[in-house]
Amino acid sequence: MRAGGGKPWRRLVAATAVLLVAACGPIIPEAGVVESVPPPAASSAAQLGITALAPASLGALNSGDARDALIAFRTSCRVATSREDVSGLTQPADWAIPCDAANGWANSNAAAFFAAYFTPVRVGEGTAFATGYFEPEIAGSRTRRAATDVPVYSVPADLERCWRDGSPESEQTGRAPLSRRTSDGRCVEYYTRAEIEDGALDGNAPVIGYAADAIEFFFLQIQGSGRLVDSRSGEVIRIGYAGQNGHGYTGIGALMRERGLIGGDTGYATSMQGIIAYLRDYPEQGRAIMRENESWVFFTVLEGEGPLGSIGVPVVRESSVAVDPRFVPYGAPVLLDLDRSVANGLWIAQDTGGAIRGANRFDTFWGAGEDAREIAGGMSGRGQALILLPNAAAQRLTQ
Repeated sequence: MRAGGGKPWRRLVAATAVLLVAACGPIIPEAGVVESVPPPAASSAAQLGITALAPASLGALNSGDARDALIAFRTSCRVATSREDVSGLTQPADWAIPCDAANGWANSNAAAFFAAYFTPVRVGEGTAFATGYFEPEIAGSRTRRAATDVPVYSVPADLERCWRDGSPESEQTGRAPLSRRTSDGRCVEYYTRAEIEDGALDGNAPVIGYAADAIEFFFLQIQGSGRLVDSRSGEVIRIGYAGQNGHGYTGIGALMRERGLIGGDTGYATSMQGIIAYLRDYPEQGRAIMRENESWVFFTVLEGEGPLGSIGVPVVRESSVAVDPRFVPYGAPVLLDLDRSVANGLWIAQDTGGAIRGANRFDTFWGAGEDAREIAGGMSGRGQALILLPNAAAQRLTQ
């Protein structure tokens, strides 16, 4: 339970929100992979409309919530103290004092830590919108056991960034698009979801394992990480995002709502549960809808803690949040006060996503398991957000 009167998940009613299916993209690791989210353009503090508030604006932080946030914050320090903040709000040196203090601070007094070393600021009007994501557990195995099993591919050798044939030189700026080389050396668009499902990668890409359910695997790709659970052997294979095919992400929840397939009096809620129910009731139409999201995610096997957020540290249930780094520095504590009280409290910015765009747009992480699936699947919270900046940064911004 988070601060602010959050309710246990068992009291939640499946939401009428178009959740992350329409809004969120995969977790995007920073190093050694092919990104599906382009690096954001740097912003300036003036452009963001920053208002510094008195420390009293934090209110009385829940001790357990603050403790978990402090633990998560420590893992972000190596990034915050060494990496450029594209939001323009902080500098690596700003994080040195709070990070040094965090190493020796007692977890039992974490609320005092955040009050002492951070200044709450509001970005724009502070009007927040938050969705949720989780680490799915789906049936799968190392080897194919049925003709309908879906291969879980790692990054193909022919996926690369190159300028496609016919691309004018005037458009060849920045990074080349994700593409593939043909046998004669030409650079062309990479395979779409439909082409991959039809076997374009058969024998041409490493296979980690097989998912037993195409719909469940579709949603695992949206989340960007998950677990394949073999019911026969008990083996659990944790997989994480390793790359993407270069095609844009399309949220099918929004498409289905616009077409009147979910919501209203259709009998299908605008939640992940409602979307899945429709896809199962109408398999042919559902398969065509899923193919309208041409993006395909490639995976790698994760060892140890996970899944990893975009800054390369493990994301933690009820403590890690995905943000748009043009507006929120990675590693920054975020205080949410929403109409979904289960998400109220302190979170640490450790991730981003394909559709997490704009000021005060957040995606809260809920871990693994059925409760995580239920909470994330119905999370669509609106309210207010405060970003906690190191005192040195806040003072510089408000001079």
